Amino acid sequence: MAKLTKKRKEAQAKIDANQAYSLKDASALVKEITNVNFDASIDLAVRLGVDPRKANQMVRGVVTLPHGTGKDVKVLALVTPDKEDEAKEAGADYVGLDEYLQKIKDGWTDVDVIITMPSVMGKLGPLGRVLGPRGLMPNPKTGTVTMDVAKAVAEVKAGKIDFKVEKSGIVHAGIAKASFDADKIAENASELINTLIKLKPTASKGIYIKSIYLSSTMSPGLNIDIKSV
Repeated sequence: MAKLTKKRKEAQAKIDANQAYSLKDASALVKEITNVNFDASIDLAVRLGVDPRKANQMVRGVVTLPHGTGKDVKVLALVTPDKEDEAKEAGADYVGLDEYLQKIKDGWTDVDVIITMPSVMGKLGPLGRVLGPRGLMPNPKTGTVTMDVAKAVAEVKAGKIDFKVEKSGIVHAGIAKASFDADKIAENASELINTLIKLKPTASKGIYIKSIYLSSTMSPGLNIDIKSV
């Protein structure tokens, strides 16, 4: 069994493992127990009472966090020449088409989000084996396949994230940075949780939100009292 580091022990000492914290208190405490020498990511893990293997219980969607993620999201806009200027003006980091398709074929995937147009999706199909496992394949359901490229780029840059329940029934998402005020962490977390609640599948029976944990990079997880959300 791995030995706890001194910082990990200090963090554990500040936590009551048997307590369910309010979202407000947990958002303040997660900052206290973050002991890394960089601006750690704040992550939310929500365990849902669904069976993702069944199509009618799949939960996926998008949410625009009110305070952004704190992360500089690198966006590639795969667009036709007539859309290049609006993609650049909206803040896309990389803009083009055939040259970037070739780069991806050659193994380049140094981006966080790819936004494209319906007419380009045919060219992206053969790249599914590269983009799919990395979560980079554009999808109309998440707003990354659209004719309004400028709007899509601007939303992603402003803090729009997409999420999908994993096979284990858990939704993981990075929702903030440790440098955020506790109130902003709580508001971002609340936005994602409430979005998940709205997406409850009708086929899901019994308890839908089973547990919620808030943590930062390398910190212990804080159990959130669901009633406080």
